[in-house]
Amino acid sequence: MEDCIFCKIIRREVPSNIVYEDEEIIAFKDIQPAAPIHILVIPKKHIPSLVQLEKEDEILIGKIYTIINKIAEEQGVLDKGYRVIVNCGQDGGQEVGHLHFHLLAGKRLGEKIV
Repeated sequence: MEDCIFCKIIRREVPSNIVYEDEEIIAFKDIQPAAPIHILVIPKKHIPSLVQLEKEDEILIGKIYTIINKIAEEQGVLDKGYRVIVNCGQDGGQEVGHLHFHLLAGKRLGEKIV
């Protein structure tokens, strides 16, 4: 098994504030939040980044987005809106080499980027 910080969280070697977990996905509050609600949603399968996705991961990635909606509803922001960010690679701002989705909400987020 991999030894990145997220794999350690999955194995409970590093504490985290978990808001969702099932057999394939775990979600927890970011320790350096960029918004009032900042939750990281990750697959338990170690996938280094979007670049390393394989055909077999398509269902898992779809499930992650379904879980993101569920978490947004539980956090009370489903109707108000939220942002999902996936950084890919060093130039894309990815700091941890384990695919993760940032769910940001709880305030009006900055102007449209693209």
